[in-house]
Amino acid sequence: MSISNIAKLLLLAALWGGSFLFMRIAAPILGPVWLIEFRVLLAGLVLLPLLARLALLGEMRRNLIPLLVVGCLNSAVPFVLFAFASISLPAGFTSILNATAPLFGTVVAAVWLKEKLTLTQAMGFGLGFVGVVILVGWRSFATTPTFFMAVAAGLLAALLYAIAAPYVKQNLAEVPSLVVTTGSQLSAALLLLPILPFTVPQQSPSLTVVVAVVALALLSTAFAYVLYFKLIQEIGSTKALTVTYLIPAFAMLWGGLFLQESITLSTVVGCALVLLGTAIANDIFRFRLKSQSH
Repeated sequence: MSISNIAKLLLLAALWGGSFLFMRIAAPILGPVWLIEFRVLLAGLVLLPLLARLALLGEMRRNLIPLLVVGCLNSAVPFVLFAFASISLPAGFTSILNATAPLFGTVVAAVWLKEKLTLTQAMGFGLGFVGVVILVGWRSFATTPTFFMAVAAGLLAALLYAIAAPYVKQNLAEVPSLVVTTGSQLSAALLLLPILPFTVPQQSPSLTVVVAVVALALLSTAFAYVLYFKLIQEIGSTKALTVTYLIPAFAMLWGGLFLQESITLSTVVGCALVLLGTAIANDIFRFRLKSQSH
């Protein structure tokens, strides 16, 4: 992987780590659905003029169905699920659930792409699963049905990311990343519209919430997804998903700095096992040893 792509991964991790901070601030006030509608609609509308200026609107129309699918699997549903989880879980905790996406990716590759699941990958998946169990079972805050629902929502969102990544690679590999980003965000906004009347926020947002929503839409969505889809096209979906190894570190950093969230022993142990299991399942250590041997 080139220095340029490593820099893109680090920047993407910082932006997506920030998304958990922004959701933690805004989701309790706006609710998951309205927050994500603002997130994807703003992101899509900001990018649309750029798309028109580059004469790429036709490209978006030609790929409407795949973009709708990606908008659903990679934005609308997982975004809402993570926003729901953010209401009751710390930003760092939620980001660790997000970090299971590459772990699910190995299973998706085995089932959907018919890639053989090796013993090493199975061991990595098992280790990552243990990490999630420790994270959920050994915690410093109260267990409630809402807590378990939030954890389940986060894990389901990660699974959807894992399904979306190879779909993008298979169906939108030749489509410019700006088209994929804009089309998927506007598609997500369209898909969420019917739910809005049933989830109207009960209170007006403060300036802090408004700033969080704008930052979530522009930095952690519009700009971040251009980077992400570009990375998928340059280094492949599996390697692009490794950005999730880095996100928890940034999410815990932002949560600690801005929300005074404590980093507990269970969080550190669970996070370490999830990331180690994910790295093993994706053969990160084998690739590194090979590169060093040359």
